[in-house]
Amino acid sequence: MEEYDYGYIKIKLDDLLKDRGISKNKLAHRAEMQRTQINNYCNNEATRLDTAVLARICNALDCKIEDLLEFVPAKEKD
Repeated sequence: MEEYDYGYIKIKLDDLLKDRGISKNKLAHRAEMQRTQINNYCNNEATRLDTAVLARICNALDCKIEDLLEFVPAKEKD
């Protein structure tokens, strides 16, 4: 994952699915998403976050947006 001087947004979907014991296939069905799209979110490979998709994931997993996304500040330069 590329890190910028101002930090980045970490998508915690993979951890959330493991914690809830829900498969990617089950989430794909519940959230009406393609498995490849879920994989992109799980692997932090989504470059543009769609608020409608995030809302569907939160609804399907009964979670809050802060359970799904985390801001990781940039590391201080030496």
